[in-house]
Amino acid sequence: MEKIAYLAVAGAAGTLARYGIGTVFQRDGLTGVPWGVFAANMIGSLLFGLIWSMSEDRGWISENMRVVALVGFLGAFTTFSTFAFDNVQMARGSEWGWFAVNMVLTNVGGLAAVYAGFRIARAL
Repeated sequence: MEKIAYLAVAGAAGTLARYGIGTVFQRDGLTGVPWGVFAANMIGSLLFGLIWSMSEDRGWISENMRVVALVGFLGAFTTFSTFAFDNVQMARGSEWGWFAVNMVLTNVGGLAAVYAGFRIARAL
């Protein structure tokens, strides 16, 4: 039961952090890439790579803490459902160019950010 409480607190913190990122990167109007969602996904991907590598490769973070950080905080912080919704809205509005840009930037960027997290953790 204790782990669930930690997950809930971490999830609340992740949600608040995502909201904060969203306010920093406000989307201008109804067109263009939703930069707040993109930033949260890239930061979350980088942190995921760092935390995983620090736990698995170096043993600096316990398995319990890793679960709290990855499932609780980052599960709430990253915004895949919002990403999917924004893409559907762009498709419905026939904003195919922005749709493609957002899909490529977020997917390729997310993969690169996780890999960067692994590399940064190994360099520490």
